Amino acid sequence: LAARVRALLRRPEHARSPQLRVGDLELDPAAHTVQRAGVTVPLTAREFSLLHYLMDRAGEVVSRTDLLDAVWDTNYDGLSNTVDVHVANLRRKLDMPGRPALIETVRGVGYRVGGDAAPEVGK
Repeated sequence: LAARVRALLRRPEHARSPQLRVGDLELDPAAHTVQRAGVTVPLTAREFSLLHYLMDRAGEVVSRTDLLDAVWDTNYDGLSNTVDVHVANLRRKLDMPGRPALIETVRGVGYRVGGDAAPEVGK
């Protein structure tokens, strides 16, 4: 099994996960970094996972239930506002004066990143 994993990692398509871009926001899954307008934004592991999930689905509305299932343990019985609190923390860290907000609340449904824009995938 270990040899198989090493062989898969040697293949170029598995060497590095593609970066995601939505507007001036860049997320690099391999380096576990996020930049907004060229400025590195430090995130917790949970915030990073939440943002990654939203950016993978840029332009789509993602429900709180989907976010809980994807980012938290599927058996997580936390408070109903857990997602809201983490999204608020992301907004505080990512939003910049003079720049559009990145995470949109779709009332009664969930959250969307990038409005109608699909994510740009780069290397």
